[in-house]
Amino acid sequence: MDWLDAVQWPAMVVTLVAGWLVAAKSPGKRLWGFWAFVLSNLLWVVWGWHTQAYALIALQVGLFLMNLRGIRKNDEEQSQ
Repeated sequence: MDWLDAVQWPAMVVTLVAGWLVAAKSPGKRLWGFWAFVLSNLLWVVWGWHTQAYALIALQVGLFLMNLRGIRKNDEEQSQ
């Protein structure tokens, strides 16, 4: 198996951990969750490029933008 084929597994694990963290009540944990989602977006793009899964790449770009929004909104909440 090509090492790029294996990228899907850490991407999946990071995505699950990110989902767990984003659901936390603590703003600090939520922030870590959004950053973990950003990492998972990058991992999925790498894997998607390797497998020519262009719809997956487009999805990850959209999710990346939503995660940036989540980071910003979480920061605003912490500032209040």
